[in-house]
Amino acid sequence: MQISPSLLSADFANLERELGAIANADWAHVDVMDNHFVPNLTLGLPVVERLVAVSPIPVDCHLMIDDPDRWAPGYAEAGARSVTFHVEAVRDAVGTARAIRSAGARAAFAVKPGTAFAPYADLLREVDMVLVMTVEPGFGGQSFMADQMAKVREVREAVRRAGGEIWVQVDGGVSASTIEQCAEAGADVFVAGSAVYGAESAAGAVEELRALAQQHGEQ
Repeated sequence: MQISPSLLSADFANLERELGAIANADWAHVDVMDNHFVPNLTLGLPVVERLVAVSPIPVDCHLMIDDPDRWAPGYAEAGARSVTFHVEAVRDAVGTARAIRSAGARAAFAVKPGTAFAPYADLLREVDMVLVMTVEPGFGGQSFMADQMAKVREVREAVRRAGGEIWVQVDGGVSASTIEQCAEAGADVFVAGSAVYGAESAAGAVEELRALAQQHGEQ
């Protein structure tokens, strides 16, 4: 059970300090948005390069961008240890996943709430993780979409059939009140933004979320 706090909810003027506050987490989740694939603009490759250089934990990049075929390998080359692209935006999913892996990172694909997983199940052999969005991508602080738990269960069952070690990540509205149902559905990597950075202690929130996930995860 891994906790990946989202820097989308952090103080962008003090990102090195904010990374230090989550040094007990498993990953630092970095949302890259281009104002095309999603209606928001965050940060890009030069900032990610600096984050990788100062982060005490591995960086997990979630690319909410057009043309990930072109851009995704660069994030792996910059030192991100995990790079996720959206199936709705990619042209050559297999080629992009292989390029990410060749550059030394874990490859992952993401599906938006309205996107079915089944058409992409064959991609499991090419990736290390599947991200099930539990909000519409683009902005932090949204309400958790519990109806996506059926998709999480579907992905977990497909992973069982496929074999190998493929993680199932959830992102959006994950908090102390929702992480239990995510873990019960089969998720094992949890992205939490405001639940961590909005807490009195970010490190304490990480520990609480991890404990809840471990308590309620699949046995």
